Amino acid sequence: MTAYYDPIEYKVQEEDSGMLLKTVLQRRVGISRKLLSKIKLTEQGIMLNGERVYISVKVKQGDQVAIRLEQEESEDILPQPIPFEILYEDDALLVVNKEPGIIVHPTHGHYTGTLANGVVHYWKERGERFRFRPIHRLDQETSGVLAIAKNAYVHQHISEQLIAGQVNKRYKALVHGAPSSEEGTIDGPIDRDPDEPHRRIVTPDGYPALTFYRIVERFGGASLVDIRLGTGRTHQIRVHMTSVGCPLIGDKMYTHPVGSDRPIDQKERVDELNLLISRQALHAAELGLRHPLTGEELRFEAPFPEDMNRLREYLLTDYH
Repeated sequence: MTAYYDPIEYKVQEEDSGMLLKTVLQRRVGISRKLLSKIKLTEQGIMLNGERVYISVKVKQGDQVAIRLEQEESEDILPQPIPFEILYEDDALLVVNKEPGIIVHPTHGHYTGTLANGVVHYWKERGERFRFRPIHRLDQETSGVLAIAKNAYVHQHISEQLIAGQVNKRYKALVHGAPSSEEGTIDGPIDRDPDEPHRRIVTPDGYPALTFYRIVERFGGASLVDIRLGTGRTHQIRVHMTSVGCPLIGDKMYTHPVGSDRPIDQKERVDELNLLISRQALHAAELGLRHPLTGEELRFEAPFPEDMNRLREYLLTDYH
């Protein structure tokens, strides 16, 4: 027997009267064409006043529309008891504070030990069935706020917010040196490095990329920077900060800007600081979004991680 999540409901308003149900579902409920095609194939996916109907019927004021999504689970992800910190959870969303060093989703060569394995185990222990749907990604070594949708409708809506630039993502980074201005915008197209395809570089032929930064604290040879993304390119913060001569402390891939003309003693200082932390000093500090079901504006914060705090204390003591 097919199991469903709690229905998404909508009461037809006066201005909707005479519309096709399909139009109401797309314009008022916000069901994408792709998701609508999937839902209408299920037995109780689309109901009007408690009855299954075709989406070509016309609606009238007061009609009650109910959308039911089939329960899903990630059958290809092995449940594992991997601990993680929950910042928020309801029937639609799970928001966690990802620790550094953990991969978000299984990939080739990393089928276990990921955040996904731990979340699937957590849901299974609670007798819940959800498919693991991260709304955005964080690099393995990046810590901080990560949101996970519990169904396709929620994932679709927050993904649309991301595309429209309506999701507020703020990061904190400890970087070598300091940008030339207290705050500013880095506007530099990003693409793969033709010589090292796993790396990204700023290049005129790349994809548009915007990063907004503000210096929060200055040390002798480093700074703490608050960063907000205007786009979401792979390695964007790491690449952009490197492009302005301020690579992230601890970043093994982007240690020095390409063609860097730093004096030898500065390069030695960069290498010295990189030994003080085992990963790039980047933390997803805040995530703000609109709840897809309630419309409420939500803001989640993850505390500054211990390893970055130890590095900051060192910089305050020895490099201020």
